[in-house]
Amino acid sequence: MSEILSNNDTITLYHAPQTRGTGIWTLLEELGVSYEMKVLNFAAGENQQAEFLAINPLGKFPTLVHKGTVVTEQVACYLYLADLFPEKGLAPAFNDPKRGAYLRWMAFQGSSFEPALIDQAFNRSPIEALHSPYGSFDTMLKALYDQIAKGPYLLGEQLYAVDIFWGATLKWCSMLGLITTNPVVDAYIERITSRPAFINVEQQDQALKLEQSSAANNGDIN
Repeated sequence: MSEILSNNDTITLYHAPQTRGTGIWTLLEELGVSYEMKVLNFAAGENQQAEFLAINPLGKFPTLVHKGTVVTEQVACYLYLADLFPEKGLAPAFNDPKRGAYLRWMAFQGSSFEPALIDQAFNRSPIEALHSPYGSFDTMLKALYDQIAKGPYLLGEQLYAVDIFWGATLKWCSMLGLITTNPVVDAYIERITSRPAFINVEQQDQALKLEQSSAANNGDIN
């Protein structure tokens, strides 16, 4: 967190350990900018208390607040932060030919990958590809893996925020057995998740989770 912002520009991340907010925390560290983090205990239901619901009625993470504006939904959070600091180079410029592909693969996570993953995980009967937001699970995953195979990063030689997004997403999905990977995808995941910011945040996130679990075991949660 090397770059200092004025008080009016403070970025506040509302976060709970081992949620989608972890990826946004990682991005903030990659950007190397100043931010404030407010940690909530998801297991204790702190995300459903009135104070947080007044900010995000869905009680979800990540939730960002900056200059009085609330930003929710992880795709929006990644886009917002990377564009907020163009000098960091984690988003293609608006006139960069890669900008369209960058937006495409950002949106792909929420519009195609996650709906397909949820349908698959809950063994929902597939619907006709014509009426499905992602076609079929196999088609969706092949499209993503084919893009990753162009490497070393999703859009070529340059690391962008979209890689932080997909590195975190694919690591968790692979660990939970929700997807089958291949050596090329595994190498991509390792390339992203071995970065210092990712390792640092993962360690701190695990410590926060242990701290909250310990507090619960000791009866310190209201």
